[in-house]
Amino acid sequence: DEATDPSISEENWECIQRFCDQVNADTEGPLFALRLLAHKIQSPQEGEALHALTVLETCVNNCGDRFHSEMAKFRFLNELIKVLSPKYYGIWSSEKVKSRVTEVIFSWTVWFPQEVKIQDAYQMLKKQGIVKEDPKLPEDKILPPPSPRPQNSIFDMDEEKSKLLAKLLKSSHPEDLQAANRLIQSVVKEEQEKSAQVSRRVSTISEVSENVRRMDELLENYRRHELSPTDQETLQALLQRCEKLRPLLFRLASEAVADEEALAEVLQANDKLSRALGQYRQVVASQ
Repeated sequence: DEATDPSISEENWECIQRFCDQVNADTEGPLFALRLLAHKIQSPQEGEALHALTVLETCVNNCGDRFHSEMAKFRFLNELIKVLSPKYYGIWSSEKVKSRVTEVIFSWTVWFPQEVKIQDAYQMLKKQGIVKEDPKLPEDKILPPPSPRPQNSIFDMDEEKSKLLAKLLKSSHPEDLQAANRLIQSVVKEEQEKSAQVSRRVSTISEVSENVRRMDELLENYRRHELSPTDQETLQALLQRCEKLRPLLFRLASEAVADEEALAEVLQANDKLSRALGQYRQVVASQ
């Protein structure tokens, strides 16, 4: 009650931390805490609901796997959905509260991708039109780090960042939590850029292989004078596309310099492409 007191405008961080400590100390702490928080989040008083959401997010940061396991169950997720649904409390919940609840559920889809029920609940909200588009999380959003973290997590790659993040997340000061959020976002952004590079590389190498295979077939027909006008157009289109793929492969090679295996794949694709282009010139020129 103290942590979610609607009569105070600022969060009572000392009280919120005590609440988290009690959750961790009690075997049934996560279960009872989430029941209480669901009730407070559904409060018709905006201030009480918003404070409860802050307590919820702080618990996610500080109360570990048992709490995460309980919060990812439909039993609790449905209580959050009721705040958004016009069939339940959505008709009188304030827009600010509904916006925060949407942000909370969306942030969990990012940080707990292994929790299928969270993903399902969020997708259901989108299908029903209750959530029109993914929210843009504000800078001061308290984002929970993924937990439990798998081996080779992005947060284990840089020991210094990992230690700093752990220190910031243990703090009860809002500015430290904001700094933790910015750090998490920067690490995730780096990881997303790496994933995008891998995706581009895999897609381009696959396209090169398919284009080279198709070009080889058409050139064989060309040698036999069995190429139809349509196939001739296809061969020209393939030639143009393959020529455009060359500079893209050079760019991918420069991105993959630090990864020997990836660089070898790109260079092998480039060799295939060069051979196919050389063969095209040789076959067409000879006839």
